[in-house]
Amino acid sequence: MKILVINGPNLNMLGIREPDIYGSDTYEGLCKMISEHAEKIGVEVEIYQSNHEGSLVDKIQEAYKKADGIVINPAAYTHTSVALLDALKAAGIPAVEVHISDVSKREDFRQISYVRLYCEKTIAGHGFAGYLEAMDYLKEAAKQ
Repeated sequence: MKILVINGPNLNMLGIREPDIYGSDTYEGLCKMISEHAEKIGVEVEIYQSNHEGSLVDKIQEAYKKADGIVINPAAYTHTSVALLDALKAAGIPAVEVHISDVSKREDFRQISYVRLYCEKTIAGHGFAGYLEAMDYLKEAAKQ
């Protein structure tokens, strides 16, 4: 099984950006945690981050017939990007939306998620562990 983990804008700034919301762990630490968990559960993982919406769309499209699942944290594009939603629909790959913070307890505009309209599940507010939960979910769902 191959899982593509996609991270949107500013996630490369983890550890620096708003540590009171996102914690002090770095993006490199997140990637290491994801890779180690993938090895532990026996899946292949590719991790991708971009600050550019079109690059994220391109990556989703490239995953067509190559990835078995997508874990996506669209970050700020969660609330604005119909393009990411359309790319997920077009690729037709099972996906889980992840947010490090609990977006339901944040600003009103963060209550809108376009990608949620496609994703099978949303995990929010579980910190970095949410990514691991999403990977576990996709692996388990693929068995059924």
